[in-house]
Amino acid sequence: MAVTTTKPPRIRLRRSDITVPGLRRRGRGKGFQYLDPDGQVVTDEEVLTRIAELAIPPAWQDVWICPYPGGHIQATGVDAAGRKQYLYHPRWRERRDQEKFDEMLDFARALPRMRERVQRDLEDRDDFGLERVLACAVRLLDRGFFRIGSEDYAVTNETYGLATMRKDHVSLSGETIVFDYPAKHGKRRVQAVIDPEVAVVVAALKRRRSGGEELLAYKRDGGWVDVRSADINGYLKEATGADFSAKDFRTWGATVLAAVAVAVSGRAAQTKTARKRVVTRAVKEVAHYLGNTPAVARSSYIDPRVFDRYQDGLTIGGVVDQLADDPDDTAIQGPVEEAVIDLIEGHEGRAIVPAEEVV
Repeated sequence: MAVTTTKPPRIRLRRSDITVPGLRRRGRGKGFQYLDPDGQVVTDEEVLTRIAELAIPPAWQDVWICPYPGGHIQATGVDAAGRKQYLYHPRWRERRDQEKFDEMLDFARALPRMRERVQRDLEDRDDFGLERVLACAVRLLDRGFFRIGSEDYAVTNETYGLATMRKDHVSLSGETIVFDYPAKHGKRRVQAVIDPEVAVVVAALKRRRSGGEELLAYKRDGGWVDVRSADINGYLKEATGADFSAKDFRTWGATVLAAVAVAVSGRAAQTKTARKRVVTRAVKEVAHYLGNTPAVARSSYIDPRVFDRYQDGLTIGGVVDQLADDPDDTAIQGPVEEAVIDLIEGHEGRAIVPAEEVV
């Protein structure tokens, strides 16, 4: 008689309410024990296994654990820096990531309109008002994929992003702007952007003798006012006509860079193993460009459909030749971005070619 097995029913996801009592973590010896909402020690092996799989960092304080295995937030805690952190259900993360990458395509389609607005505002050469300086900032985000930066982090951690960059973090050589600064986690970042119009603005902002140490500032009522991250995001929303933020440049940029990387390397990879190596190398290249770890770059920034299409044998190889003809910071914009959209959405076109046809 054949033995049949059935899979346990899939747990339905539900919204977690972190304001209601959950499971709590309490130190015991060299480890932890867990208490239920009534203060009783948790002994159920299934619950303890779920908690162990969450891998809650030992340094977290005030840990709250969802009593339901299907809760979209599985745990919260306060890290060593005093920030509240969250651990989400894997299926919830997958759903949110898919929505995020779908929204990236809308962001990509909004870029031509945004770039036209930025160009108009940059051409107002006699003005160092808010619009021109914000246009400068958004152009830098578009071409350098900077983190936006936090005013609080600049003060407490002395780490910087575009909005908090200081004048002494920047040097210029002709049309090339070099940013050398302590970024997230205190890691040194050196980024170069080539842009003649932005270089004019940045050079003037760096030379100014009043208005503080921050690079980005605008003139108002005869004085200088520092640009804030909220100003940049507000300009971006107005220029695109949608609710996008500075981080979207990094997500879309990472996806485009990954698509270019596998297209350029694709011809030599004729086996599944070789293609896995190409993907690994592409992730490392993108991570280096963004200043992230490869794991973060792949899980949070690169649309996985780029690699799915590559494993199916398709790349944007039809447009990679243009990169050699136009090697500046705009090379991966325009037709290359359009090709990436087609690749992700599964459309056919001259830019989408089998990996072995990449030249």
